[in-house]
Amino acid sequence: MTESGQPNNPLHGKTLEFIVKQLVWHYDWPEMGRLIRVECFLNNPSLKSSLKFLRKTDWARKKVEKLYLDTFH
Repeated sequence: MTESGQPNNPLHGKTLEFIVKQLVWHYDWPEMGRLIRVECFLNNPSLKSSLKFLRKTDWARKKVEKLYLDTFH
């Protein structure tokens, strides 16, 4: 049996932390806040506060994942 549980999922194996770091590297916090209007990107942003918010807020996490896919795939 193989371990490729989600072969068609481009996010498989990528952590939320990895995704946010890549987006911040590519866009920086101000542009992220413009693209996805959430306080954790607009007001004193940090990786820790953003991850905490995104792990609790499904709709925001989905927007971040979509931005990642639109940007890098």
